Amino acid sequence: MITEVTEIHRNDTYTLLKSLWPDMTSEELSALFHTLITHFNHTAYLYYMNDKAIGYAQTSLRHDYVEGTNTSPVGYLEGIYVEPYYRRHKIAQELLEHCEQWALQKGCTEFASDCAFENSESTLFHTNSGFKEAARIICYVKPLTK
Repeated sequence: MITEVTEIHRNDTYTLLKSLWPDMTSEELSALFHTLITHFNHTAYLYYMNDKAIGYAQTSLRHDYVEGTNTSPVGYLEGIYVEPYYRRHKIAQELLEHCEQWALQKGCTEFASDCAFENSESTLFHTNSGFKEAARIICYVKPLTK
């Protein structure tokens, strides 16, 4: 069963978010959760099996330029996670479909996503889900000194 995240899903959402993004602080988790349940441009879904949350997908509307798109806003898959034991059972695909339907209901005609260059599992998921690669970039950063 897939359900949109609300306040009653706080603990389940935090658990899966910590698995998806283990470096998030408690403050970041709290801020993200607040955004998910209060802002028009953001939402998330949980996948439950036998009353246990085993999957999570987060989506948003992006109004800034999204690489490879021609419209605005664009529906954007911000993150998706399925507990390892349950992978390869089309759960992520079902979550993605809910995110895409949400974006369609918000007036979007395009849906986009990204993943880390080295994340081959995510690359395979995106390719198998019908996404087409729009670009490859490498981001750089350096400290500034006075």
